[in-house]
Amino acid sequence: MTSGSSDSARALSYAIVTPARNEAENLERLAGCLGAQTALPESWIIVDNGSNDGTMAVASGLARRHDWIRLVQLEAAGEMARGAPVVRGFHRGLDFVESPDVVVKLDADVSFAPDFFQRLLGEFEADPRLGIAGGICLEQVDGRWVEQHVTRSHVRGATRAYRFDCLRQILPLEERMGWDGVDELKAGVRGWGVRSIPGLPFYHHRSLAQRESAWHAWVRQGEMAHFMGYRFSYLVFRAAFRARRDPRAGAMVAGFLRAWAARSTVLRDRDARRYLREQQRLRRLPRRAREATGRI
Repeated sequence: MTSGSSDSARALSYAIVTPARNEAENLERLAGCLGAQTALPESWIIVDNGSNDGTMAVASGLARRHDWIRLVQLEAAGEMARGAPVVRGFHRGLDFVESPDVVVKLDADVSFAPDFFQRLLGEFEADPRLGIAGGICLEQVDGRWVEQHVTRSHVRGATRAYRFDCLRQILPLEERMGWDGVDELKAGVRGWGVRSIPGLPFYHHRSLAQRESAWHAWVRQGEMAHFMGYRFSYLVFRAAFRARRDPRAGAMVAGFLRAWAARSTVLRDRDARRYLREQQRLRRLPRRAREATGRI
């Protein structure tokens, strides 16, 4: 891969990588969304992670219909099993990306308006130091699409766009849960901006709860926090804050303490850990809480 030009005389180009495992029912919808974009991608790389539901057949059919779509596979069962399969799939897909200005890690279970990527690219054009950006996630709650709030400095992994110059500096991504927090830290340490774009929605058709039990998910969040180097006081605050809606969020503390007691590995990048702990200082908590509840 080579870095794309940032020449302001032309629109920025982008390529998409979608790691996919058992996404046959979602790929056609996503293909329709991409085909309708006012700014088309130069390529869409679908990386199969060992599907057994017809994903390969659907992706192959899409590739035959559109010359900008390509299907690739992780090469062996062992390759699929090691690390985080989503990250391994993304890394594999990058091998087939040529020279875009922006690379998007895009989940299969999302949809969005026809101008989604035109508007997203516009944010990168307007801010040369924007390194990672994405849309605002909406999920169905009681039959309504409801915004799922996060802090402004976090980008949902489902529509995660990287300026290629930024991505090149932070690769390889961590092959474990929390990768989409670690890359933000690495980008911030190197002076890149990271933000979700207000008013740029995407629709997430499958929530985290559909993939694993809520209790286990919260435990894993705590283990991830230990790996990233969270302040314990911030982790407790976060668990209490999330427990207002889901009492099982307290399992984050158990997951953190379990990882600490086991002396589990932590992120090797000390600068990134220091950067995170600075963001978690007590004086910053009120603003982060307002962001996480959509009040600012």
